[in-house]
Amino acid sequence: ATFFMLGKNVKSYPDAIKQMLKDGNELGNHSYDHQQLTKIDAEAIAKEINDTNENIKNICGSPATVLRPPYGAINDTVKSSVGMPMILWNVDTLDWKTRNTQSTIDEVMRNLKDGDIILMHDIYSTTADAAVVLIPELTARGYQLVTVSELAAYRGGIAPGHKYSQFRP
Repeated sequence: ATFFMLGKNVKSYPDAIKQMLKDGNELGNHSYDHQQLTKIDAEAIAKEINDTNENIKNICGSPATVLRPPYGAINDTVKSSVGMPMILWNVDTLDWKTRNTQSTIDEVMRNLKDGDIILMHDIYSTTADAAVVLIPELTARGYQLVTVSELAAYRGGIAPGHKYSQFRP
């Protein structure tokens, strides 16, 4: 998986973050404190991204290389200020809204196709419970679970300042 993290929370979970990397996951930037980046100026956007990357780097030795802008909000100022590929999604489980394990599972199983990016939030126990069911089910159906950067590399790559919501063949 790719875990997009808030910079303000990174320092509180150094062991979990190191374990994510050890397990082969990717660390992503989700801004410092979840501000809607389209509502702040270029300097503030850069600070949100840079402060988060610095916190990640202090724990892991390297910063995040991908960004998920809060709310998926992107404009020209964001594109020119972040200096990273921006990752959105095309399967939204709405787990933040329903907080229902079965609803999250159903949304993924009903909509998933090769190359899709699934949005889930690790802050809800119902989402974690859904992942416990989804991971073996998806692998049994032949899906390979990869990080966003791995998926992008398989499908042509990514570039800073561009947004991506899927990498279908």
